[in-house]
Amino acid sequence: MTQVQSQTKPVVVYDGDCHFCRKQIQRFKARDPGKTFEYCPRQTEGIEERFPKLAEDDFNTGMRLVHPNGEVSVGADAVYQIAIHLRGYKYLAWLYQVPVAHQIARATYAWIAAHRMKLARSCDESCER
Repeated sequence: MTQVQSQTKPVVVYDGDCHFCRKQIQRFKARDPGKTFEYCPRQTEGIEERFPKLAEDDFNTGMRLVHPNGEVSVGADAVYQIAIHLRGYKYLAWLYQVPVAHQIARATYAWIAAHRMKLARSCDESCER
């Protein structure tokens, strides 16, 4: 089993079956010219062996950011941790530190995560998850 601590950069783990999610990852990549992050679909073979903590959670609650030290940020918290490193987004990321904005961001992210398939207009049986 690969040790999480051996990775050198954070890994963004997202739903590769979700068109909406893939579109957001494309936006992140476009603002990440220095390749600060590794981007990995949740459906990647061996992902749970590489990051055992991913097997413990309901992945429908949002993307994951696996930090080099093994910690995992989820949903809006992951987006914040990503945004502070991305060109153009890092200047707005400070808003997440405002308590009310933080709560609104988490609630908004939870709603989007629950409706992501419908938002992408690519609804199939996976919309019922």
